[in-house]
Amino acid sequence: MNKPILYLECYSGISGDMAVAALLDLGADAAELERVLNSLALPEFRIQIGKVKKNGISATDFQVILEDGEPDAGASAHGPQTHSHEGECRHHREAGRSHAHRNLADVCEILDRADTTEQVKNRAKEMFRLVAEAEAAVHGLPLEQVHFHEVGAVDSIVDFLAAAFCLENLGVHDVVVSALSEGQGMIRCQHGRIPVPAPAVAQIAAAHGLPLRITDVMGELVTPTGAAIAAASRTRERLPEKFVIRRIGVGAGKRNYDAPNILRVMWVEET
Repeated sequence: MNKPILYLECYSGISGDMAVAALLDLGADAAELERVLNSLALPEFRIQIGKVKKNGISATDFQVILEDGEPDAGASAHGPQTHSHEGECRHHREAGRSHAHRNLADVCEILDRADTTEQVKNRAKEMFRLVAEAEAAVHGLPLEQVHFHEVGAVDSIVDFLAAAFCLENLGVHDVVVSALSEGQGMIRCQHGRIPVPAPAVAQIAAAHGLPLRITDVMGELVTPTGAAIAAASRTRERLPEKFVIRRIGVGAGKRNYDAPNILRVMWVEET
């Protein structure tokens, strides 16, 4: 019997929360995921998992709710906010807070606290490393000088660890990723307006051969977190010529467009 292949259908882009939600909808163990995330012992967040409809399509919604009690509104629109970031930063919601920062070593130390397998932790570290390398290239900095604002780092730590856990929990070995549908135009963050694809997304796509498809959507569909999950997970370039679909999972994005803002994942088996 052929091993199933996980297919990420990114016709409405991909973000960290969309990927986790889709894998939960596919059947990953939500209760065990929550236990693993709680083992990080970070006081800054909690998660919320529910069901929503996007253009009439039922989808699972995954939210990281940060310490101020609100969902991270930028979770499906932006990536981790770096210390010298010119672009794909979270909506700036840190006024009045201390501006703590974490570098890649700090993040890896936090991930090492997770009560899960080494494979899960290493995969999550690899995803975060891809973002850090992209930021270093964008800003012309050594990797060790890339720092993430605390709020953006926590959200991405949760997304990456959750995605890595779900992939192992589902027994995923082979992953095919479609072309990443991206929007166009400009997005605004605290440093001004920047082009879409955001610089870190473009850097990850270039470094890892991720195909992009520019759509007529004005705005950002692919986040650095989503691009890193796709790059770190992909093992095959294309689907088999003929296959059957064994199972489908649908993850919701946080925006509304004419087309449903969802990430669909499918267990497929070659015939």
